[in-house]
Amino acid sequence: MTAAALLCLAVAALLLAGLQAACLRRCLRETGSEPRSFPFISILKPLCGIDDVLWSNLRSFTRLRYPAYEILLGVKDSRDPAHALALRAAARWPGLVRIVVQRTVPGLNPKVNQLIGLAAAARGELLVISDSNVRVRRDYLRGIAAAFEDPRVALATHPVAGIGERSAGALFDNLTLCGSVAAGVVSAKRIAGRDVVVGKSMALRRSDLCALGGFERLKDVLAEDFLSGRIVTEELGKRVALVPQPVFNVSRSQSVSAFWSRYLRWSVMQRKAVGNPTYAAQILLQPVALAAAAVAAMPGWRTALALAAVALARAAVHESCARMLRGRGFRAWALCAPISDLLVTAAWAVGFLRSEINWRGNRLRVCEGTRLEPVIRQRFAEIEPQPEPG
Repeated sequence: MTAAALLCLAVAALLLAGLQAACLRRCLRETGSEPRSFPFISILKPLCGIDDVLWSNLRSFTRLRYPAYEILLGVKDSRDPAHALALRAAARWPGLVRIVVQRTVPGLNPKVNQLIGLAAAARGELLVISDSNVRVRRDYLRGIAAAFEDPRVALATHPVAGIGERSAGALFDNLTLCGSVAAGVVSAKRIAGRDVVVGKSMALRRSDLCALGGFERLKDVLAEDFLSGRIVTEELGKRVALVPQPVFNVSRSQSVSAFWSRYLRWSVMQRKAVGNPTYAAQILLQPVALAAAAVAAMPGWRTALALAAVALARAAVHESCARMLRGRGFRAWALCAPISDLLVTAAWAVGFLRSEINWRGNRLRVCEGTRLEPVIRQRFAEIEPQPEPG
């Protein structure tokens, strides 16, 4: 492909990024309706280790403007460092916070393994799944309750904003969440009519969860959130609601290698979830990479200047999305957005070649539909040949 064609694609990708940002702005400006009823809600929060400012994240859930809810903290076992913090939280907020220790290992997805036990222990008809590194505003549950007043809605999710960056990896992560993930989730629904459910925050009715087969159905898949949305729409014939209120993924001290590993795992998951053609088309969401390819195809000051212009425009989109979601942007650090975009593109390219992931110390193969299989490494002992008798 010629440099001119690549630059044309880069400009088209920039226009698409601008359209995504406009969709995000329109979504966040919508005034959420107040719920007429307040069903009891159970917040299911699987824990694994101590995330950045985990205590502060948990505390944000204890101050919600909602009359009747509970928080269930799941831990794999008492040896998990999060167990001691969970005990402290249960003592600090008795009657609101309970601990659920995982008793069995039904599947290969460790998060879903915890969710199975958490759902069984929960008392609410509405079940809200929230990751441990998520922080929310005080009206979080009110927005969810309002969404479920539509009987056609079986699942609700939120756009996710990244906050708290103090390291390069955390900065890249938060830039990507604000400028790419949140804007992409909103625009996919509003432009293409496609539901992209993000497991950082999702809610289901218990009855609908049972109808889709419970969390047990998802115990051996990687993309339990994405597949939940697909089952709700394709099998149950119901809707996924996107609540016009962001939740906040707190990332402070993540390393660049951890950022790379995370998005490489996501790339493998996405390819297996949507298929190769749709996955390949995602390159059209990466204007900086397309402009960089133009420079590689035809080195020179003109293509280098075009790359610089594309990179600055892309950084401006990231900054705009961050201000909409977080109330403040990244300021000069937004200029690092092209670097995070290039790393994500590199992970996307490697994702074409990988079907295995490392996840929480486990080596797993990701099959079609993100179904997981364990990778068994066989070791053969060397056996010295023995002399034949006689």
